[in-house]
Amino acid sequence: MSDKIPPPRGLASADAARQVFDETLGRAPSRHRMQGRAVLVVGAGQQAVVGDPLPPTGNGRAIALLLSREGAQVACLDRDAAAAQQTVDLIMREGGRAVPIVADVSQPPQIERAVQESMAALGALDGLVLNVGIGGPPMLAGQTPEAWDAAFAVNLRAHMLFCRAALPVLAAGSAIVFISSTASLRPGTRVPSYDASKAALPGLCRHVALEGEALGVRANVLAPGPIDTPLGRNASARRPARAMQRLPFGREGTSWEVAYATLFLLSHEASFINAQVIVADGGITGLQLR
Repeated sequence: MSDKIPPPRGLASADAARQVFDETLGRAPSRHRMQGRAVLVVGAGQQAVVGDPLPPTGNGRAIALLLSREGAQVACLDRDAAAAQQTVDLIMREGGRAVPIVADVSQPPQIERAVQESMAALGALDGLVLNVGIGGPPMLAGQTPEAWDAAFAVNLRAHMLFCRAALPVLAAGSAIVFISSTASLRPGTRVPSYDASKAALPGLCRHVALEGEALGVRANVLAPGPIDTPLGRNASARRPARAMQRLPFGREGTSWEVAYATLFLLSHEASFINAQVIVADGGITGLQLR
């Protein structure tokens, strides 16, 4: 693991009782599960955490790093050029191959260009990870038509446009993973535009899987629960009750756990899993924790 990647908060070493292993910490050796694959990761950079000198690794960055460690070439797309380049630098420092792609997914023409640039840079494309989303004003009283439309443009329309652009060029045997949230299953964020747009992703995914089946392309949704990421820490700073909830195994998830679930869904190990929603939340949506 690169010395530029901080360990997850409060999880310095393996602890089986808390379901903490080398994979949880981003320290497991490569098993070469993505050898020869080329993947576009949308949202591969990450935001800063205000007042935190050692922020955690974000989901998109962990996904890109893990895919590279497992043998994939990775196109790292982010709106922030510096954030995309930092992820590429981390991958290259570990001996992987990656390219930065800069695009604002709220702008449809930039999505088509980003897919074309990824194809040109990598020579092929057989994986697509859609890990991008924004929030909005809290509660219904805070909503405006403009804020609602902005959230749906990034959280749902962009995913549709990426799939529209990518499906014709994805190789047979490819897979698409939509990163949603357990906020799609229950009103967990108090931001209705976020919850509603994330809840719409399974519907979109099922249609993409329907069209993709004839092309040999699978599509699934991964819905993480509370994960220790920059976005998660910023959300907890705004809403302290988020950090005080009872959590399975007494901890938040790590971005590496999201990355491993994504890796599985992209890999040939998941060859008969299609049009499904996989929840990675330690059981929080299925358990009555007190």
